[in-house]
Amino acid sequence: MAELKADVDPAAIGFDAARLARIDAHFARYVEDGRLPGWLILVSRGGQIVHLGACGYRDLEARAPITWDTRFRIYSMTKPVTAVAAMMLYEEGAFELKDPVSRFIPAFADTPVYRSGSALKPVTEPLREPIRIWHLLTHTAGLTYGFHHTHPVDALYRAAGFEWSAPDGLDLSACCDAWASLPLLFQPGMEWNYSIASDVLGRVVEVASGLSLDRFFAERIFQPLGMYDTGFSAPTDDGVRLAALYSPEPGTLRAVRNDAMARMTQHGSQCCLGGEGLVSTVGDYHHFTQMLRRGGELDGVRLLGSRTLRYMTRNHLPGGADLESFGRPIFAETTFDGVGYGLGFSVTLNPVANKVLASPGEFAWGGVASTAFWVDPTEDITALLFTQLFPSSTHTLRPQFRQLVYQALVD
Repeated sequence: MAELKADVDPAAIGFDAARLARIDAHFARYVEDGRLPGWLILVSRGGQIVHLGACGYRDLEARAPITWDTRFRIYSMTKPVTAVAAMMLYEEGAFELKDPVSRFIPAFADTPVYRSGSALKPVTEPLREPIRIWHLLTHTAGLTYGFHHTHPVDALYRAAGFEWSAPDGLDLSACCDAWASLPLLFQPGMEWNYSIASDVLGRVVEVASGLSLDRFFAERIFQPLGMYDTGFSAPTDDGVRLAALYSPEPGTLRAVRNDAMARMTQHGSQCCLGGEGLVSTVGDYHHFTQMLRRGGELDGVRLLGSRTLRYMTRNHLPGGADLESFGRPIFAETTFDGVGYGLGFSVTLNPVANKVLASPGEFAWGGVASTAFWVDPTEDITALLFTQLFPSSTHTLRPQFRQLVYQALVD
């Protein structure tokens, strides 16, 4: 694979080189004072890489530096890949967005819905309408995560062994059957709640395609796009290039190694989840964002129709609501004000309300180890920030990254 490098004069595409240098200078301070182990940043415009910056280490203890081919756990940046996979099948007529999920996963036909009570004695009611495919794509199904720690149903997930990982021995099919036996937080379509919906959607992809999720990703997405370093993590991963995972030390916020969490969320081929689990490089995920930027096509390979991609990156929350008004105030990979949600991506509705430089229509997502990307169709910009700090809420890296990229635009 050819080495990544910036391939255009910044001034030729509207950037100021000195202002771009502010990005590296700012984030270098996170490495200098120990808050981050290291990072890799890529900014492109019109498909041309205008800025590629790296600092620090993929392994602090071994003093192994971050390099352009370092592999990172991208966690929830798996979700947009799953959404693309599902919509590829949608384009083939495998399902309609209004189809009940129980058509593919029968256990979800009778999922109860929480009404009141504690985790020990929950009171439930029947579904008023089925969980549908579009509910999974938009996180409005009523599903949740055990790590939220905000609702009795979250506690039920933890009691069943689902917090940051799946119990040993369960494949995705078995996980879905277990999730279907737990109550929903609310009736489908009534609220937005960040959840295992993408994992369930991954199972829909498996059933609809007849392929395991890892095979579908590899054969239908990664190989066609040239994403040869992307796949589900496993014990046989190239440990030399795989970055270590870190977490903030209480009090000092210095990055300390967190091998326990790295092992906990490393399912490998045993349980390929649609919402997490992929390992990738900046270069590989840049290919994915370029496919998105180009309306579903890259280098003659078309995964999605342009209208489908535009449909996915519109706000699908009812009444045009943003996540602040329609979502639950819990951990998520985006801030809520002025931000909606499409089919697999957050969507910027009002940059003024969000209080961060951006363009309306920008779509994005990130992972819990502080990786992030966005695609701005108005300015024709894609941007990637890769590091390995868990959780992503430790520092406000993403809004800082946005303001530093946009301040460098001068055309």
